Amino acid sequence: MTEGPLAGMRVVDLTWMLAGPYATMLLADLGADVVKVEPPCGDPMRAVGPFLDDDKDHAFGGYFQSINRNKRSVVLDLKTDDGRERLLELVDGADVLVENFRAEVMGRLGLGYEVLAGRAPRLVYAAIRGFGDPRSGEGPRSNQPAVDVTIQALGGLMGITGSAPGQPLKAGPGVGDLFPAVLCAVGVVAAWREAERSGQGQFVDVGMYDAMLSLCERIVYQYSYTGVVPGPQGNTHPIFCPFDVFPSADGHIAICASEDHQWRMLAGAIGRPELGGDDRYASVERRRVNAADVRRVVSEWTQSRTAREITEVLGARIPVGKVQTVEEIFDDPHVRAREMLVEVEHPGTGQAVTVAGVPIKLSRTPGGVRTRAPLLGEHQALLKGVRT
Repeated sequence: MTEGPLAGMRVVDLTWMLAGPYATMLLADLGADVVKVEPPCGDPMRAVGPFLDDDKDHAFGGYFQSINRNKRSVVLDLKTDDGRERLLELVDGADVLVENFRAEVMGRLGLGYEVLAGRAPRLVYAAIRGFGDPRSGEGPRSNQPAVDVTIQALGGLMGITGSAPGQPLKAGPGVGDLFPAVLCAVGVVAAWREAERSGQGQFVDVGMYDAMLSLCERIVYQYSYTGVVPGPQGNTHPIFCPFDVFPSADGHIAICASEDHQWRMLAGAIGRPELGGDDRYASVERRRVNAADVRRVVSEWTQSRTAREITEVLGARIPVGKVQTVEEIFDDPHVRAREMLVEVEHPGTGQAVTVAGVPIKLSRTPGGVRTRAPLLGEHQALLKGVRT
């Protein structure tokens, strides 16, 4: 039985790689019935590891498992008349279709938005493309391919990430894919809700470049207000101070005491209460001017103490957090208490594997990780009109 707040939403999922599957994963985690439509060779990400040592089947690896849980899989060859007809039959019973091909692909197959909307007027059709869909505004980049690193570069993130100018650095997670995916899921839910009122679906267009610029909204207003081009600031912040990562006896720890009263608390906690009333540090603007001195003073205190000791002193009053490895995250009791590490079975092996949990917590209709990622074509019976 499908559970969660989106129970009753049927999604035809034509996505692959990361951005699209992550968007439909969010919908599936919240209860939508997501039917993943794959070509006969399967989503190429099935072949991407890592794989467990005793997995003899290699039906999929960790990459695919993580972002395709809670979904069902059918196989259709959309290059054939039969495959296209079967897809149309799926659309007849669906509320949402999501794809992340290049703009011309679905139209070339005779399955573009206008065709599907003519057949199913309530359908919400969502697309994630590198530079958006021409329906919403065609630019010179509209037909270019895009991946995470190129979107991080174009959208401004790499221009402000890193330790120094001339040394751009991408973010570790694939935010060029993941943030557009989150926006797509929000757009789908909004359009689905509106369709319930109006009886009319619509086209949901999320451009990865657009999304990255939205994520980097700070640089837009900074440039507009000051005319200054923001650059890399390492772990510091262009407005708040202290807002940084400091050395500890067992690694590094992030501390933010940006508000004036927090600075006074921090000064007292590190045994330097006089700094709380010092004119050089009395306001965030003054602390930013004297940021090097602020860092020196705080570092002198942190570097002789462990992250645990620092957290015990500051944690109840000032935002603080150790720079953790994933091994430490697995050992963090707070992560377990929040059910953010979830075990699922993996076919072809006797082992259970761990994937990230659902971060959206609802009190009455919670979502969850209910099933592992599907085998290729595991739910082919759906194409015969069987709802399971």
